[in-house]
Amino acid sequence: MSFNLYNGTKLLTSEANVCSSFFSRMLGLMFCLKPRTLIFDFDQEHIISLHMFFVFFPIDVIFLDKDKRVIEIKRNFKPFTIHESKNKAQYIIESSIGINIDLNDKIGWEQSN
Repeated sequence: MSFNLYNGTKLLTSEANVCSSFFSRMLGLMFCLKPRTLIFDFDQEHIISLHMFFVFFPIDVIFLDKDKRVIEIKRNFKPFTIHESKNKAQYIIESSIGINIDLNDKIGWEQSN
């Protein structure tokens, strides 16, 4: 399913996919040839460890709390590196570099037609 991703009323992208299963979260952007936007949906807030093994392009990673408020941003996350969030997050957005999001922004998404 494809989702529209909003920052208040501003459309950030209409090409986001939600990863809510264990397998989809585990696979993420591995082996993709070009960036795309993924939204990771976890059951509860926790510290999240990410790796960029077999991801061949840099991305921005946005960490959201249970209220979908931006609590941390990892910009220019490079291939074959790792990162652990400093804060507990329930949602993660992985996107191409330069997505227009700032700390404390409230993010929402809805299914596209």
